[in-house]
Amino acid sequence: MNNYETVFILNPVLSESQIEEAVNKYEKFLTSKGGSITSKENWGLKKLAYPIQNKKSAFYHLFEYTASGDTIDELEVAFRRDERIMRYLTVKLDKYALAWAEKRRKRNNVKA
Repeated sequence: MNNYETVFILNPVLSESQIEEAVNKYEKFLTSKGGSITSKENWGLKKLAYPIQNKKSAFYHLFEYTASGDTIDELEVAFRRDERIMRYLTVKLDKYALAWAEKRRKRNNVKA
């Protein structure tokens, strides 16, 4: 089991309930495949650097989790099939990235 971080952006025309449904779908997907979610962040609606599918903004979400490599392949196939997902990026975390992610979580908890 390795540590991963996935950022995905959702279409801005979705309602709050549709966004929540999509996020819950992928959270359940990861846990059903034996993964465990360490952290989940909603970054909200952000302006894009360049238009994607003629959209200038999107809803950003971040998952930090532990899973196997096969699970990542299946997750990315599910992202490609879902029309709500505009882009995604999955990164395997090394020990330095894990330390930085821990600092980010602590900083976000202090702000909240």
